[in-house]
Amino acid sequence: MEHTYRLVISCPDRVGIVAKVSNFLSTYNGWITEASHHSDTHTGWFFMRHEIKASSIPFGLDQFRAAFEPIAREFNMHWHIADSAQPKKVILMCSKESHCVADLLYRWHSKEINAEIVAVISNHDDLRRMVEWHEIPYHHVPVSKENKADAFAHINDLFHKYEVDVVVLARYMQILPGELCEKYAGKVINIHHSFLPSFAGARPYHQAYSRGVKLIGATCHYVTQDLDEGPIIEQDVIRITHSDSIEDMVRLGKDVEKNVLARGLRSHIEDRVITFENKTVVFD
Repeated sequence: MEHTYRLVISCPDRVGIVAKVSNFLSTYNGWITEASHHSDTHTGWFFMRHEIKASSIPFGLDQFRAAFEPIAREFNMHWHIADSAQPKKVILMCSKESHCVADLLYRWHSKEINAEIVAVISNHDDLRRMVEWHEIPYHHVPVSKENKADAFAHINDLFHKYEVDVVVLARYMQILPGELCEKYAGKVINIHHSFLPSFAGARPYHQAYSRGVKLIGATCHYVTQDLDEGPIIEQDVIRITHSDSIEDMVRLGKDVEKNVLARGLRSHIEDRVITFENKTVVFD
């Protein structure tokens, strides 16, 4: 992977934004390898993402930030710049189902995901051997009604210990407390079946089967204090027929879940997602 800087910007839309940013980069011989723009006519906001060859810029990120700050103030920008050579630190959280964790570990092991999986946290001990085979620390933190506050205080300590950038709820069957959602807003990613809110609760595929649905799928989104209502990053569906059994639906659903979660995580760690209000702009 080529070493690049990723410049991500959102701001009120107006004439001259692209020209100003492009002129700034040109002044310092910045070589743009990828450029994405989106103007939202409904909200009046503009979004952009540039990848720039790191070797073409004569200084590091701290100097870049200082030089770019006057332009950011002029256009009232929300912005950040990231270094592709500094992979984001990821913690996976899971319960008993292994398909999402196994898929992400495989993609990480095969270098499909440019991130550092620093730990796995689970409320069960079932997946320990699989995780530790990858030489990744596994933390078993049981959660019950009686110990919930202490359990999530411990989890918060683990987030702090590993200096986590991204938390992935890879079929973690516990609800994060509101204070954790707020503290790590925009940094916690979840995956769930796309039936919500139609088939909420236990045995969603059994409910869907009894209704004769023709599409099943999955939704990857950011976690907020409003359960399952955070900004959506990625979605997909697969068509089924009357001949598919409940077992078929579960199997196909798991395939969609793990693929959608992997795509959502990849978009996040490559700084392709910009959140605005309760929606996202996701650049390909």
